[in-house]
Amino acid sequence: MHNRFFSRPAARLASFILPALVAGAAQAAEPTPRPGGTLLAVVQPEPVTLTGAVNTAQPTSLIATNVYDGLLSYDNELKPHGQLAQRWEVSKDGLAITFHLRPGVKWHDGKPFTAADVKWSVENVWKTLHPRNKAILVNLTQVDTPDELTAVFRFTKPSLALLSTLNSWGAPVLPKHLYEGTDVLNNPNNNKPIGTGAFVFKEWNRGSYITLERNPDYWDRGKPYLDRIIFKVVPDAGARAALLENGEAQYAVFSPVPPKEAQRLAQSGKVKVETNGYQWSSPVLYLDYNLDNKYLKDVRVRRAIAHAANPEGLNKVVWYGYGKPAVSIVPTTLTQFFDPSVPRYAYDTRKAEALLDEAGFKRGADGVRFTISNDYLPYGDDYRRSAEYLKQSLKRVGIEVNIRSQDTAAFTKRVYGDRDFDTALTWNASFPDPQIGLTRMYWSGWIGKNVPWTNSSGYRNAEVDQIIEQTQGAATQAERIALFKRFQQITQTELPTLPLIELHFFTIHSPRLHGITQQGDQSQGSLKNAWLAQ
Repeated sequence: MHNRFFSRPAARLASFILPALVAGAAQAAEPTPRPGGTLLAVVQPEPVTLTGAVNTAQPTSLIATNVYDGLLSYDNELKPHGQLAQRWEVSKDGLAITFHLRPGVKWHDGKPFTAADVKWSVENVWKTLHPRNKAILVNLTQVDTPDELTAVFRFTKPSLALLSTLNSWGAPVLPKHLYEGTDVLNNPNNNKPIGTGAFVFKEWNRGSYITLERNPDYWDRGKPYLDRIIFKVVPDAGARAALLENGEAQYAVFSPVPPKEAQRLAQSGKVKVETNGYQWSSPVLYLDYNLDNKYLKDVRVRRAIAHAANPEGLNKVVWYGYGKPAVSIVPTTLTQFFDPSVPRYAYDTRKAEALLDEAGFKRGADGVRFTISNDYLPYGDDYRRSAEYLKQSLKRVGIEVNIRSQDTAAFTKRVYGDRDFDTALTWNASFPDPQIGLTRMYWSGWIGKNVPWTNSSGYRNAEVDQIIEQTQGAATQAERIALFKRFQQITQTELPTLPLIELHFFTIHSPRLHGITQQGDQSQGSLKNAWLAQ
């Protein structure tokens, strides 16, 4: 089993996780999956909506990828495989990608799925509303549909990143007959989704659970194996651990308990801890600076904070080694794009103090230079503890930090809409290509648009904007690689965003649960292959 995230993240866990993984591989080889049964999965926090086409947050993806399909899916080597598209080809000049769609696919309301749904989704959602795909599809002119099962994407310039983001999280296809002519962002089907996926939406009991049931007409015959999935909202980390340990819940993704607790659970033998299934996302924890703040608009202050932050300590103390200090916003997992020569900011409180003095922010009689706020992503205790760690790190150099908490909706509006913050602690998925997940954090066109995980810092740099636009239409991968390395040099010098840790998320699941390690995007993908042993 290929697992590039397991080699380094948690050496102290290796001795007992490796046997579990080997055992899991052996059990996965058992001959016949057992159909039937109900899977209780944990989701935290509760999703804001259930349609990933209009909200790319991780809790939404966990539900939506079981209801909707994409054109492709990705294996452990991140190679694409057909989902709604059976096959595809790229023209020699790179200006057309033709997708040959799967026949006989139906929406959950019984209407046929056709190329018209793909065309409408691309032109009205992916290209206009989706925070990642808007940048990827900037050179798309139109989608032709010569027949009901063919969709031809036409571009003014090659768009090489597109084929890395067409799964059910990256680019879900919406039903044209339910969305055309409506306000897409407020369409009631966003919360009562109708897709083509393996499971059908049944019920959302707000604050408690979301139920999906087996799609009897799913195009992948014989699947899914499960009769239903109940996603239980469990805000408390201790309660999540107890549910998993006693077997009441069988599946939870994106590090559902603190890493220290995962260590104990893995040692108990009652659950399995896996880091496979996150290759497609390559997540990075980072700190966004609001460049309109009177202190943070000075690059010397931003660099001082970088020298004081101590990501290595943060990784050890809060994340228990489930990650490694970030060098650049482009993580090392994206080997062809990562630039190891970017400016680095080693932990050095003396250097941080000197930069703050140079910027004119001297310590007062109480030792405080100034006070700023920090809003952390409300996705669990790890993020709150990370904010507290940074608070203590910055206090050493005379910066006071007021930590503010709120729910997810308030966090995204405050940071990405109102921009009513000083610093924000969050994470973003890099995906296999920086154009998919990272450039939106720096492109000036996204400022104040209230689109989560875009440019919240207010960063404006004409050269960076130009580089981003050039990567979107570069004819060769070599040209794109050179552009992305220049992009990293500039952004790591000006530092509108401080990369902290390349996160290594983990999944906790019951030993009874099989069929969840085949895909490199499994943590954001369908559970159609999952089954429960007796």
